[in-house]
Amino acid sequence: MSTDEATFADIKAAIAAENGPDFEQKATQAWAEIIAELQLVTNTIAQEGPSYIPTVSFADIQAGSLSAAQIAEVKRKGSVVIKDVIDDKQARLWKEELEEFVKKNPQAEGFPEDDKQFFHLYWTRSQLEARAHPNMLAATTWLNTLYQPTGTSNASTLAGVDLKTPLSYADRFRIRRPGFEWNAHPPHIDGGTIERWQDIKMRSCFSDILAGSWKKHDPYVLEPRLEARTSLYQRPNQSSVFRTFQGWLALSATAPGHGTLKVFPDVLLSNAYIILRPFFRPLVAPDSKEIWDVKNWVFDLTTPEIAGVFKRQTQVGFNLHPTEELHPHLSLNKTMTSVPAVNPGDTVFWHCDVVHSVEREHNGNEDSAVMYIPSVPLTPANKRYIARQADAFRAGIPPPDFPVATTGVNFVGLGSEDDLALGKANEAARVAMGLQLVAASA
Repeated sequence: MSTDEATFADIKAAIAAENGPDFEQKATQAWAEIIAELQLVTNTIAQEGPSYIPTVSFADIQAGSLSAAQIAEVKRKGSVVIKDVIDDKQARLWKEELEEFVKKNPQAEGFPEDDKQFFHLYWTRSQLEARAHPNMLAATTWLNTLYQPTGTSNASTLAGVDLKTPLSYADRFRIRRPGFEWNAHPPHIDGGTIERWQDIKMRSCFSDILAGSWKKHDPYVLEPRLEARTSLYQRPNQSSVFRTFQGWLALSATAPGHGTLKVFPDVLLSNAYIILRPFFRPLVAPDSKEIWDVKNWVFDLTTPEIAGVFKRQTQVGFNLHPTEELHPHLSLNKTMTSVPAVNPGDTVFWHCDVVHSVEREHNGNEDSAVMYIPSVPLTPANKRYIARQADAFRAGIPPPDFPVATTGVNFVGLGSEDDLALGKANEAARVAMGLQLVAASA
């Protein structure tokens, strides 16, 4: 048995011990219920396609006019398109400026190396302006406030936490050209891989599932997320901050089939299934029709694996990739759903637990261009990261979560603090960047 296998076996044994002598009974009952629910939901997702993913307008968010039903739908599906966050012309201008930046700085690293379209750049002026835009800060604040301390509507009283103070997590951008096949992003989950089972604080986010009460699981309970360690192994490109939602801002028009994002749009069910999956072993082939019969699954603590978690030979840490074979009841071949068509200035966000991928093919006529801008609230751990990120920004080097790339102050057109000048209009942006202290009233 390898070290990884021994570790996985120990993790499973520890979870079973934590949940008492009736863990097998409770888990088996929950497993049967989840499979039955998935059979219904996956069929509906497959039938409705992109229309299954909720779309709301930024104007309605600002006006506070979204209904309770609309908000509940966003939370259950864990994915949302927010329309008209940024003016169309401004979004297209940022794309043009990014293209010009890349032309002037051919040393910038990107993927693929011989035809760069996904760029390891973080501090261009356009990126700074987009993250600092008051509408982006307002949209991410709204998403942050979908979380609550205990799943109730009570205001946050947690020390050092303010869901209404957004932070800016520096990430990259892509300008994907039509006709290029993209194999780099199959279905996966970020914001913790093996940590979801290994880290005690992280797995407490899923305590109801592990206790057999999966229907009580609330992906928006805040407290356990605050101290959860999502990057135990410091794997490059693995976020170590708490992002309530991952997201991107569209810089071009894109639609299903045009190289866009795909999601499994039911965060409650995917969490419940993926978290319990390591404790069950199939007795039939995954592509068998009999796989849906719970009698063809057996509770098993002895198998030294956690389904979907694997280690790449070329890097530290682990990845979490649900697959059709290992997670057959998710029916990923038919449920991974492309987000609806968007225009420049629209945004797409998905909960930090959501299974997501990128379409392999881009059959459109226009570049599929986005800036990655997630929702990040003020918490003690996030504040510490942003302080380190601010130091990296001033030095012109990549943020702490990302591998060192060919970048620095010698780039032509790199953004600076002057682009976030002092003044009321920019105060929130400077706070978000860690360049100004949070006001005492916050």
